[in-house]
Amino acid sequence: MESRTVDARGLACPQPVIETRKALRDADDLTVIVDNDVAQKNVSRMAEKLGHSVQTDLRGDGIYVHIRGEGAAPAEAPALVVGRADPAEGPLVLVVPSEYMGRGEHDELGHILVRAFFHTLGEVEPLPRTIVFFNSGAKLVAQGSPVLEDLEALAEQGIDILACGTCLEYYGLKDKLAVGEISNMYTIAETMLGAGRVVKL
Repeated sequence: MESRTVDARGLACPQPVIETRKALRDADDLTVIVDNDVAQKNVSRMAEKLGHSVQTDLRGDGIYVHIRGEGAAPAEAPALVVGRADPAEGPLVLVVPSEYMGRGEHDELGHILVRAFFHTLGEVEPLPRTIVFFNSGAKLVAQGSPVLEDLEALAEQGIDILACGTCLEYYGLKDKLAVGEISNMYTIAETMLGAGRVVKL
């Protein structure tokens, strides 16, 4: 194995994660340079999930993520292939692609329904393992969301709440995340494809 440096500055999500994973196949001592906190967190989370240790160094020209481990990602697991969990045995994942529930003539009704859904969700079975918010659904995890208290209660029950970082940035909410964690399309794809069942709100 060898030491390598990956310059991921300027790359859109999820490219920093993808390039890092590819590099880890050939190096167990890797430095990834990114230019924003979201990329740093996504790269660090992925590396830690693979069993590597991670240290971060903030410099004037970027954020340096130093990744070290006993070995690279398994050779039989290609860099761009997500987990292959048997869908029949995987977890339940709920995806929320909109700030509204359903489609109709009035947005107000959609807001009423989505509030009622999340207020009820904590009282029913089975609970999802993960809830993924993307597109305008990402607004629901930000400050001022009408379902924030209900989502916080769900998070306290151990439900993972993932918000699309690109979506939060698009709506100007990157710094207003109030519950859950900022995620990326690599993790979202891995979560959805590894699920036993995906339910779309």
